[in-house]
Amino acid sequence: MRQLYMKQKVFSLTGEFTVKDQQENDVYFVEGSFMRIPKTFSIMDARRGEVALITKKMLSLLPKFFVEVNGQEVLTIEKEFSFFKARYRIDAAGIEVQGNWWDMDFEVLQHGEVIGKVSKEWFTWGDSYRIQILDEEMETIIIALVVAIDRVKADQAAAAGAAT
Repeated sequence: MRQLYMKQKVFSLTGEFTVKDQQENDVYFVEGSFMRIPKTFSIMDARRGEVALITKKMLSLLPKFFVEVNGQEVLTIEKEFSFFKARYRIDAAGIEVQGNWWDMDFEVLQHGEVIGKVSKEWFTWGDSYRIQILDEEMETIIIALVVAIDRVKADQAAAAGAAT
């Protein structure tokens, strides 16, 4: 099992994260596009080579995000229409999320087997997450999933703030 820590940079216009291991070595860097349509987030390894890309679909009735890993689309996250509580659907080959993913406390499963666990670290400056990787082959997909869910939540919060 590998343990990683993702922390958002607080004063970033693009939405930047660093992902560190237990020894605090940089493992991944996440950079969002600024003033670009469609909005994208690039996930890069320690050598700054892109390993995943998250793209927000433009011109859709409800928010939808596409996640590519190594150039192949592996999952989508789409808001579903609901009147009371925000609901989202994650489409991927055998991948599902169980738990309270709105509060970032969930497990990632593939074909019913837990491959990762995510929990939000509270009382930190900026959003911080602890990510346990149980299947290291799925590490990049799990990191991309956490970034995409965080982006969905941020967009939802921005839309709610604009509506008031």
